[in-house]
Amino acid sequence: MNAKMKETILNPILKGNPITVLVLGICSSLAVTVELKGALVMALSVIVVCGMSSLICSLLRKTIPNRVRIIIQLVVVAMMVILVDQVLKSFEGTYPLDKQLSVYIGLIITNCIVMGRIEAFALGNKPIPSLLDGLANGVGYGLILIIVAFFRELFGSGTLFGVPVLSALGYTNNGLMILPPMALILIGCIIWVQRSIQKDLQEN
Repeated sequence: MNAKMKETILNPILKGNPITVLVLGICSSLAVTVELKGALVMALSVIVVCGMSSLICSLLRKTIPNRVRIIIQLVVVAMMVILVDQVLKSFEGTYPLDKQLSVYIGLIITNCIVMGRIEAFALGNKPIPSLLDGLANGVGYGLILIIVAFFRELFGSGTLFGVPVLSALGYTNNGLMILPPMALILIGCIIWVQRSIQKDLQEN
């Protein structure tokens, strides 16, 4: 693996994380991180949509007229979102979760991370690097969702994936953890830790 390909994969997860560095996709992190299960499904959905949309748009990049490129991008992303939504509905065990996330799955169509990577990378690069860039940005997004959901569910409900963890220890659930503002506070803490470690992200 050459250095450019390695950077394409690792940068969105670490130094160029779409949530903690670029501050994109914050809204969904408030709504779908109350439970790990929902956060995991949302993360996987964005990974698939972002990766496949980048791949398709890269394959079509030389045939898309510049004046209608945004419309084409929206159509491609919408198609991938519909496919993901239908796959979720096809699994009986995930159907209640699909109903819970239905609004937010649909909003992936206008997710600035997905559209941003198509516009900034896929339309100017070959299909394989575009696919890897899309997948990596989805992973970077999903990683933050899962970290936030882990702490919110653990300390807000005393469970992980719905399984009681802290109840045996006599822990009293903290209702503040399941409120949307706590997601912002946790993301702020993650940003602080990341910038404390990665000095080059600090503003002068």
